[in-house]
Amino acid sequence: MKRRDFLKRVAPMSLLPFAINGQPIKAYGKLMGSEAENFTQTDNVLVLVQLNGGNDGLNTVIPLDQYSKLATARPDVLIPENKVLGLDGLSATGLHPAMSKMKNMYNEGKVHILQNVGYPNPNYSHFRSTDIWMTGSSSDEILESGWIGRYLSEEWPNYPNGFPNEDMPDPLAIQIGSLVSPVCQGLAVNMGFAISNPNNYYQLLTGNYPDAPDTKAGKELDYIRTVARQTNEYSVKIKSAAESATNLSTLYPEGNRLADQLKIVAQLIAGGLQTRVYVVSLGGFDTHANQVDPVDSNETGYHAFLLETVSEAINAFQDDLEKLKIDDRVMGMTFSEFGRRIISNASTGTDHGSAAPMFLFGSKVKGGMSGSNPIIPNNPSAKDNLAMEHDFRSVYSTILQKWFCLDSATSNNVLLKNFDAMDLLNDSCLTSSVQHLKNQRAGDAYVSNYPNPFGTSTTLKYYSDGGYVHITITDIQGKVISFPVRDTIATGTHELSLDMSHLPSGTYYCQYQNGIITQTRSLLKVR
Repeated sequence: MKRRDFLKRVAPMSLLPFAINGQPIKAYGKLMGSEAENFTQTDNVLVLVQLNGGNDGLNTVIPLDQYSKLATARPDVLIPENKVLGLDGLSATGLHPAMSKMKNMYNEGKVHILQNVGYPNPNYSHFRSTDIWMTGSSSDEILESGWIGRYLSEEWPNYPNGFPNEDMPDPLAIQIGSLVSPVCQGLAVNMGFAISNPNNYYQLLTGNYPDAPDTKAGKELDYIRTVARQTNEYSVKIKSAAESATNLSTLYPEGNRLADQLKIVAQLIAGGLQTRVYVVSLGGFDTHANQVDPVDSNETGYHAFLLETVSEAINAFQDDLEKLKIDDRVMGMTFSEFGRRIISNASTGTDHGSAAPMFLFGSKVKGGMSGSNPIIPNNPSAKDNLAMEHDFRSVYSTILQKWFCLDSATSNNVLLKNFDAMDLLNDSCLTSSVQHLKNQRAGDAYVSNYPNPFGTSTTLKYYSDGGYVHITITDIQGKVISFPVRDTIATGTHELSLDMSHLPSGTYYCQYQNGIITQTRSLLKVR
């Protein structure tokens, strides 16, 4: 979405108490010169769907060519062969009968199945394996940052200082839930923002604080204040986005926990948020017991309920995106910390395993399946597991390079190792070097003034990258007061005294532009 289109969407909401860096959003339309409109903003969105507990892949994506071996290995949980949902072009592979909506999406070319996804030397602890998937680590290393957090840190290295700002006024990532996912943990701070419901989100009240002391505790206090300020500004923005868009799909099922989360995500994207990543989740996949309903049929039971929940939620979400006409820039990915063992246990369930299938979904996803059906041994033991075919970090590399448009070197830096991208997406990369540079510099203070507030005059301090610098002073209505700088300025920091003694008290704006960089600061004149 271009910035001017975004501004058009949020302009009717100017009655809300919303400002960025002290300036009402309605004023930004006056600041966007031709240089700011000469590029297409990259606003592809990734939705991570976490299936907590370890989903049973063998009963989700069913290898029909291995059915007789599965019948021996897991007879008390296996789906009846005649109930398996066939997939166009895949005679040997089908879906659980509860996933009819996902089957239709697959047949329409909007779902890609990745078979046998995992990592070498798998760990069977929920906590440790989840940590591995969240961080993108190897099984023998501990990382304190998440792969999405490192990507966002790479793209917006100044965060959280100077955020929100006119270049990035919205949260970088949003977790629908009470806590921010560790997948969003950056190199220094968490890059995400957690919400439970955008219409009821608590707005923190912030005031004017004295300077924090230059101590370790002072730095921590300053960080807390920054987060509190962001929480206030971000929550207003989130509420505004939620109020500016209406879900159009009628397919969202009642009482579906995942659908409720995805419905919020669709609403926020349609409402204009530039948030790059959303995280949603569904628990209950740790099916050690009562995975199926043996009294009725193996095709029913708790696992069937969970898969139906996922299938109907994703289908409604995709339908909503299409009706809202934003589907071409939204892609989803399901993941679970591990799969389940080949054989079933004595409790009509399955135990922790290794590799399992993943789903990518969206209008820009290449429909089909990558990889082959898992190979089931003739006489599997209780410890036998499925062989890994795809490292999950190759999927991450694909998303970083083909969806978020990183070059391979930067992608490898984010993932800390080299992983080849896969052919999973259709012509989805929209980035420009100009936009990437703006993201890199977002949060930098290119213009400021002191003192502020001031009486008769104030000193402008500004930085030039070299080239033409344009500084304009306007009143709160946008009327031009003066052009203190309109010249080619050498690289470096510069200062000038600004005499405003002839003006009435009130708020004024300093509008700065140097190449692709535009910033606005408020100037408060008092008697």
